[in-house]
Amino acid sequence: MKNIIKYSSYLLSTFLLFSLGCSDDFLNTQPLNEVSESAVWNDAGLAEAAVTEIYNGLANGGFNEEMLASTTDEAIFTHPGRGVTTVTESRSSPENVINWGDNRLRWNELYERIRATNLAIENLSEPEFEDTELASRLSGEARFMRAFFYHQLVRLWGGVPIVDRPYELGEEDFSIPRSSFEDCVNFIVEDCNQAAMLLEGRDLANGRASQMAAMALKSRILLYAASDLHDASTASTESDLISGYSAPELLGYTGGDRATRWQAAQTAAKEILDLGMGYKTDLSAPVSPEEGAQNYENIALAKNGGEQDLIFARYFINAKLENGSRVALDNGPNGYHNWAGNTPLQNLVDDYEMMDGSQFDWDNPEHAAMPYENRDPRFYATVLHDGSDWKPRTADVAAKDPFNQLQTGQYEIVQNGEVVNYFGLDTRQSTVEDWNGTRTGYYMHKFINKDPAIVDQNTRQEVPWPELRYTEAMLNYAEASIALGQDAEARNWMNRVRFRAGMPAVTESGEALMERYRNERRLELVYEEHRYFDARRWMVAEETLGQKARIILVEGSLKPGADVTLYRYDPDSYDYTYTPTDIDPGIENREWLDKMYFLPIYRDEINRNDQLVQNPGY
Repeated sequence: MKNIIKYSSYLLSTFLLFSLGCSDDFLNTQPLNEVSESAVWNDAGLAEAAVTEIYNGLANGGFNEEMLASTTDEAIFTHPGRGVTTVTESRSSPENVINWGDNRLRWNELYERIRATNLAIENLSEPEFEDTELASRLSGEARFMRAFFYHQLVRLWGGVPIVDRPYELGEEDFSIPRSSFEDCVNFIVEDCNQAAMLLEGRDLANGRASQMAAMALKSRILLYAASDLHDASTASTESDLISGYSAPELLGYTGGDRATRWQAAQTAAKEILDLGMGYKTDLSAPVSPEEGAQNYENIALAKNGGEQDLIFARYFINAKLENGSRVALDNGPNGYHNWAGNTPLQNLVDDYEMMDGSQFDWDNPEHAAMPYENRDPRFYATVLHDGSDWKPRTADVAAKDPFNQLQTGQYEIVQNGEVVNYFGLDTRQSTVEDWNGTRTGYYMHKFINKDPAIVDQNTRQEVPWPELRYTEAMLNYAEASIALGQDAEARNWMNRVRFRAGMPAVTESGEALMERYRNERRLELVYEEHRYFDARRWMVAEETLGQKARIILVEGSLKPGADVTLYRYDPDSYDYTYTPTDIDPGIENREWLDKMYFLPIYRDEINRNDQLVQNPGY
């Protein structure tokens, strides 16, 4: 064998020498798996591919096994040891920020993506290929993505270094200070304006930037700019930590007229609304509860017209196996062999109104006895609770539950003539997969298709992640209108959202209207990564994100004479009790400290760049 290898090597060497001697082109052969930078920007197709690759900075959107919702009062992450409690327990530090689940919210990866956008913008300013229309479009997409990446940085860290060109090797100094929050907002807005101009009238494929996407991103960042957290005077009044910070310009506006900022936010949102798009936004009265739940589900799944609400989204196809297409596996019930990753909290469930618009109240005996009856229709399209009708069980579980209902409680059944306790199939004491059971008594429904043909355990979904929605612009406009004292205008647009969901009109004014608005935004945009940012910019994090995580305990006691041997949800056979309580603090012990209004800049970044000023509290 050794001789064969040696002989083969000799023949290969001889062939290479012969080839070298006969071909002057051998040494100039280009790598088959690489393309030079100059070649990319000289070729229209390669330039388009380079800009398309920038979208990979969106990663899986928000569809990660650890969702941002679990750092808020929306959900809790079921599986400990993944770093989520670093945020929920206010333990973030420059050495331990958080494991976000992917790279779309990390400082260094965001700047890597910004470098890619800077390269594109620079090289497309004077294109080397003939298709100038394509170059203009690609430049618009690159500017939008740069604005998007910067807005992620700004809403996590405040003012950050503005890098608007690609650095080259051999430059004298790579360090750069943080820009003020105001300068960063202005930079993002200008990129959005440029992108909107360059993308005007262009009909691009789903998932690519558009004129409206640029307008929607501008609306969002201007709303943030006008909010309490980013007004230095207001923030200092609310937080001693922020009031003592030596560089307030990094966190918000230190001068100017706040009303002017609210007016800019309102105007930006209204420009989107004037385009008259969206999904069922022109209703003058509430639809039925059934239609309201279906409307909300249509938007979440981007189907049956609901896709009209999407302005910019991260799309998935089953032909490409990406983690973002397995949201059902990540979050579905363990009794269906799913992983229960991010499960709804009782804190969220309690905030869903009754159908008449009144608040749910555990002190009301009727509410406490039947907590899942007569609630906001969006609740049923968002949360799976004990007794919810769901999909057919998998073949190995079907005999245990031929009724296909969620079982998240502890119930009495009769076995061999004796009454015994039985733990539901979707609990952590399940006979199916106990380690993947919910800790809260709930499961996620939103974004999960209830089509029985989709077996979540092994079938992926093609449900897009909503980065920017028309409804968000409606709510942005309503919020700015309240801040400007235009309550009637705000109610008009809030009620359009509510009517679509089957809910009655709001009638409040002033502070009461703002409180109602905040809850409306919380429920309409739940699990879409707004709550983490909204609670912070409103500076209500202590009483929201800092609440103890609440769960539900469900018990079913057999009524006299009832003889149940195979459990199903049945009020005729059972008396049910529902007990809300705090989760075991050994699982998660939430606490809010004001340093968490801004993330710490990573220690490695501070060491590399001595011009960076750390955020307060670190």
